[in-house]
Amino acid sequence: MNARQWIVVVLMVVLNALDGFDVLSSAFAAPGITAEWNIERAALGIVLSAELVGMGFGSVLLGGAADKFGRKNTMLACLVFMAAGMWMAGHAQGVTSMVAFRFITGIGIGGMLAATNAVTAESTNVRWRKTAIAAYVAGYPLGAIIGGVAASEWLLPTFGWRGIFDFGAIVTAALIPVVWLLVPETAAYRASKGDLAGVNKTLAAFGKAPIDGLPPVPAAGKPKVTDILSNPRLRPVTLLLAFGYMFHTITFYYILKFAVQIVSDYPPGYPPPVAATVLTWANVGGFTGSLLFGFVMQRFGVKWPTALMLLIGSVAVASFGLGRDTIGAWQWATILTGFFTNAAISGYYAAFARGFPAYARATGTGFVLGIGRLGAAGSPIIAGALFQALGNDQLFVVSCIMALGSLASLVCFLMLPEREGDDLVAEGSHDPVTVPAGEPVR
Repeated sequence: MNARQWIVVVLMVVLNALDGFDVLSSAFAAPGITAEWNIERAALGIVLSAELVGMGFGSVLLGGAADKFGRKNTMLACLVFMAAGMWMAGHAQGVTSMVAFRFITGIGIGGMLAATNAVTAESTNVRWRKTAIAAYVAGYPLGAIIGGVAASEWLLPTFGWRGIFDFGAIVTAALIPVVWLLVPETAAYRASKGDLAGVNKTLAAFGKAPIDGLPPVPAAGKPKVTDILSNPRLRPVTLLLAFGYMFHTITFYYILKFAVQIVSDYPPGYPPPVAATVLTWANVGGFTGSLLFGFVMQRFGVKWPTALMLLIGSVAVASFGLGRDTIGAWQWATILTGFFTNAAISGYYAAFARGFPAYARATGTGFVLGIGRLGAAGSPIIAGALFQALGNDQLFVVSCIMALGSLASLVCFLMLPEREGDDLVAEGSHDPVTVPAGEPVR
């Protein structure tokens, strides 16, 4: 790992931090939006889920683009989507337009997550890969921490809720030239295209010696979701990761999207800038959990530590529903939920990088994230509907129901195979071919 490789990793952390801020900007703005437009929690749930729906589309559509057109080009396109969507959201005049603009933002974020996860995995060596991915995942809550401090201490008091979106748009646009100048296209992507000269160009940027030839690309290797799902070796991995991640995001985004509104409404009630601090502390816990969990995975592997985090995370989310008497107690509750649920997210991202072969890593990751966003998008809608049906005073019941997602995710994660995606595909290429009776062997 030379300096340029670490620069790329740091930039991927920054981009994930930007994603974290952009996704949670609507949660920081939620009390202000509710007060200005006088909407109920059920309608607010739709607003809060809009970018998550967009992320699902972006993960699938632009995740595939990262395998087809390159990681770098896809990241630049996603930054344009994100900047435009954030700026327009800051000038929305109603629920309908806000939902549309947040959907556009989500498309960019979804594609960005698939591309940056692939770049992190493909720009690091085997020794540091799990740690780099954990640091990358920690960037998501880090962005929310910075955004939360900025929102509660500066943006909300000075500019109101609209200033949160304008700030995000400006920072997003500023990162476009930085990525263009400092991030080379990955060698793994160029190798999948048979571009030896491009591979050597990336190796030179990372201070490595050139190579004389490329390893063969699997004959069936096509960066398409249909090919991943039709491959008997990759299909179980893909489906278990997709639905396991989806179940966990139902639990994960319940806290991230509704904590500020819950604390704002809970007796005795807190003003929006004070309530917003709980989301900041949730992400402090998330950042710490993600970062420390990278070293745990380095020592103990991915599978069982992640399973433990899913179990403890579900308990922490259920206990959040017991309510708290002081803002400090609320902050500690969200620190604990953030720590364990984000650690589990780190485990999933490490599993994404391990579970798919290089030729379809962004496509596979994008598909899994896209399915996962069904849970993320559904989370605030489900929680809003539960509060509407049961009443806002049934916080513990709602929290216990929402915590079940991580338990379902735990079952899926324990069923994952231990092998690397490249190894699974290579083994599949050596499987004996069954020839129907009477058919000639060709």
